[in-house]
Amino acid sequence: MPKKKQWIYAPAKPAKPKLSEGEKQHIQQVFDAVIEQDLKPKCIKPPPTEHDFNYLVDLYSKWYRNYFYICGTYNCPSPHAISPTFEAKFSRFEYLGPDSFNVAYMRHTGQFWEFMAGLTLEQCLEELKTNPILQPF
Repeated sequence: MPKKKQWIYAPAKPAKPKLSEGEKQHIQQVFDAVIEQDLKPKCIKPPPTEHDFNYLVDLYSKWYRNYFYICGTYNCPSPHAISPTFEAKFSRFEYLGPDSFNVAYMRHTGQFWEFMAGLTLEQCLEELKTNPILQPF
């Protein structure tokens, strides 16, 4: 006997909060200060001379819609490298509203995994400084 089709109610998804350019610039300036003062001295090492492995040369941040990413640039010294550099994203901070963020890290599968919700900007900065899962490896 064939199944009957049934209509169900599907409410609209809630709209993402809009960020002003001033808010974006303020958040980026605060994160950039942490990147320059804490992450770069700890994570960027001199280039290795003995092997052809990739190595981190720069850390930076960027916005994409309501997501704020911490990214790194790697050099590829091997003669068999496809390109001389590549970009990798490490951390993602999703803007939820005024002073509220969800935090995610990049898993080995290439997908972001959200593991903290509703953090303030100060809490996000502290997690970025202290939590190694949010930092480049």
